[in-house]
Order: sequence, then structure tokens, then C-alpha cells
Amino acid sequence: MVEIAQRRAGSWSTPYVAVLRSRIRAQRSYRLSFASEIFSALVMGLVEFAEVWVIFRTARVLGGLDLNAALLLFGLSHTSFALSQVLFGHLDTLPTLIRMGRLDAYHLRPQPLLLQLITSDISLRRFARASVAIVVLAIAVARNDIDWSPATTTLLTLTLLGGVAMFGGLFVCAAGLQFYLIDGSELTNSFTYGGSFAATQPASVFPTPLKLLFGFVIPVSFTTYLPTLALLRLPGPPLLPPWLAWLTPLAALWVWLLALGLWRIGTRHYQGGGG
Repeated sequence: MVEIAQRRAGSWSTPYVAVLRSRIRAQRSYRLSFASEIFSALVMGLVEFAEVWVIFRTARVLGGLDLNAALLLFGLSHTSFALSQVLFGHLDTLPTLIRMGRLDAYHLRPQPLLLQLITSDISLRRFARASVAIVVLAIAVARNDIDWSPATTTLLTLTLLGGVAMFGGLFVCAAGLQFYLIDGSELTNSFTYGGSFAATQPASVFPTPLKLLFGFVIPVSFTTYLPTLALLRLPGPPLLPPWLAWLTPLAALWVWLLALGLWRIGTRHYQGGGG
């Protein structure tokens, strides 16, 4: 029975693995182009880090966080977002698939549409951006006075996994809305990439409406700001106490429930490319 179950699992995942392998081989086959993309992604990550460095080297303390705390905030946010981009970022191409009528081909295959799109590509260049964030996170962990214990290790692990899941859910939310908006990627980017930018900022500097938006509606504060407060034992604003950091998995679950709901509504609305 165990062997049968393993064979079924292998046969189920074989098409997705084959597609991903082909995408990886295709990217690596053009070495100069691949190297230039890796370099540009690396530069982008360094520029994003430089922005934070300049702001906190000038202001010293912003929203109750100093430079070391800001490095932890940056590392948590960009590590989660960059890894989420690797897994889900290519959902941004959905409007092109809809306009060109190429999405219809996915409906002919006997696999779930969303899973097909998620596993249809993987962008290796985005690992370069993630590497910058991971290095900054490692530096931040070393420079900050964190009271390491099983609880703090668990919190850090839940934060990173929950952050990847949450940003992935936001990409799916944006994709579900594209069935109605088609050319509204700039609007949905304000929630995905805008959410990533908001996550790198101390939420205490936001006015109350934005605290509610990024704390509970699009809860990106759970991916970075609240865990930073909890790990460094810092007080938070009245609406966002540090103990909420332990609810990051629930915040990610809320985003995925919203994402799957929007995806279901969008796919039911879709009538085909008409080509």
C-alpha cells in the first residue's frame, strides 16, 4: 500500500516537476543573459538596502527603531517577499495570458489551474535579491541583542514561513482580480509590492487608518514589524502589541482564504480568450 501511495504521489507531481526543470534549463542555457539578470537583481537588492541604511543613518531612530532594529525589519521583510516572488511572482503574467488567449490551454489540462500557473515557471534571478535580504537578516540577528530560546527560534521560523505564505497569498489575490481588471496590474501591484514596501516601515509611524489597513486587512505588519518588536522586546503602539506576532500563521491563513475566494470568483467570471 505504501508503494502504491508513493507511485501515485510521484505520478501526480511529475508534470509540475518536468515543467519547472525545463524552465530552469531554459534560463541557464543563455549564460550571458542569465548572468545579467542575476546581476541586475543583486543590484536592486543592494539599492533597496541602501535606502534603509541612508534613512536610519540620518534619522538614527524612526518609529522607535534604531538602525540595528531596522536591519532586522528589512531582513525579515525582504527575505519573505523575495522567496515569495520566486514561488509566486510569475502570476504577474496572468493578464498577458488572458489577453493573448493562452490561458485557455491551461483549462484543457487535467490539473488545477492555479497550481499549473504557480508551477509554470520559476525565476532563478530572484534568488539574488533574496540572497541580499538573507545576508542582511544574518547581520541583523548578530547585531541585535536577542534573548535566544526555543520560543524566539520558533517565532523567527513562524515569521519567515508565514511571511512567504502571506506574500504568496497577496500574489494570488492580485491574480484573481485580473480576471476583472485585465490591465489593472498597477492597481494590484499597490497591494503586493506596495505591501512589501509597507512591511519595511515601522508601523508606529503610520496614521491609524494605515495601521488598521496593514495590521489587519492586508496584515503585512505580522511579517516584520510585530515579530521585530517581539524579538527585541520593544513596546508597540496601542493597536499593534508585540504579542500579536505569534498570530502570524492566522494572518497568513486569512490572506489565503481571501486569495482563494477571489481566485474562485475570478475563474468563474472568465469566459475564455475568444480567439
